[in-house]
Amino acid sequence: MRILVMSDTHGDATVIERVVQHEQDVDAVFHCGDSELSFGATEFRNMYKVRGNCDYDKQFADDVIAEIDGQTIYMTHGHLYNVKTTLLPLSYRSAEVSANIVLFGHSHLLGAELIDDTLFVNPGSLRLPRGRKEKSYAIIEFDGAKWQVTFKTDTHENISQTSFSIF
Repeated sequence: MRILVMSDTHGDATVIERVVQHEQDVDAVFHCGDSELSFGATEFRNMYKVRGNCDYDKQFADDVIAEIDGQTIYMTHGHLYNVKTTLLPLSYRSAEVSANIVLFGHSHLLGAELIDDTLFVNPGSLRLPRGRKEKSYAIIEFDGAKWQVTFKTDTHENISQTSFSIF
């Protein structure tokens, strides 16, 4: 499994298109909210997407659950779960839906961690990053035994890579 995750593009539709065109070898594409685009925007074709606190189109859902290659993926923007201060409410929700992967944004801070065998990933922001200067997105790969999360810049250069083994 290989998925592309982005968030917090805040009105920059061209960066969505550039990243999707560059990362074509993926099983799915996820946008964690705050696109500030309409739900039906052409940049969103064939993409899972959720509403962020800056998205006003009521067609967006607050969260999405998807299954890809036997992995349950839960995605939300994060503002409804207080992710700027703690992941605890989000971890409770992920347990309720038996998620293997949790995708979220909102804080504009990239990061990945494994909590109780569930992978939590925030891809950062492709428009207004915090905590570092690089605008970012994430590629998540799973081979059945190991998660690999690669963070990339908006120009597709690697920022960092983290692996988590599943036992």
